[in-house]
Amino acid sequence: MSVDEPYGAVVLAGGRGRRVGGPGKPTLPVGGRPMVHRVLDAVADAEPRIVVGPPELPLPAGVDRTLEQPPGGGPVAATAAALVLVPSRTRVVALLAADLPFLTRASLHLLRRRLAGDAGAAGAVYVDDAGRPQWLCGVWRVAALRARLAALPHGPARVSLRELLHEAPVAHCSLGPGGADGGDAPPPWWDCDTEADLRRAQEIWVSGRKGQS
Repeated sequence: MSVDEPYGAVVLAGGRGRRVGGPGKPTLPVGGRPMVHRVLDAVADAEPRIVVGPPELPLPAGVDRTLEQPPGGGPVAATAAALVLVPSRTRVVALLAADLPFLTRASLHLLRRRLAGDAGAAGAVYVDDAGRPQWLCGVWRVAALRARLAALPHGPARVSLRELLHEAPVAHCSLGPGGADGGDAPPPWWDCDTEADLRRAQEIWVSGRKGQS
């Protein structure tokens, strides 16, 4: 595959968000824009763009929506539901959380380039400073995801992404000084699991805008 090959995007937005915002967490704003919209902005060049989330979740035009079965079945069930909508011509998809306010096109391009450079890899994911794979900040070969899902003995419900993917051949992607965008923003896998995370993300956006003024 080439890094210039078209790709799709799957954004998982169906979590319960117990620690912040409840089911509406993806709609919480950072820098005046809902987090799920920021993620969709980062994959604006993807086709299709699929969000797995409830009907009441507002989405931009041109974005497909689906819901995992059973509802609340977890991220692997959500991934399986999204792949039903991915056409056969699409060979690569980004698999992303909906609460990544610092994800950018440049950080996605870096992942796609990493995958394109490793013919034996099923996917490419970011790893944090401790070397932990960030399963919901990566790109994957669609055929490999479908094969992993088909191999699950009891179906995708209540299965964790780590269970699904940790034995797959994965190319790890790390960020050097300056990150994917050459700045000092938080890494693209930085998510907002708590109210403190959300406040910090907002502070970073505000301070970044002041620094540009």
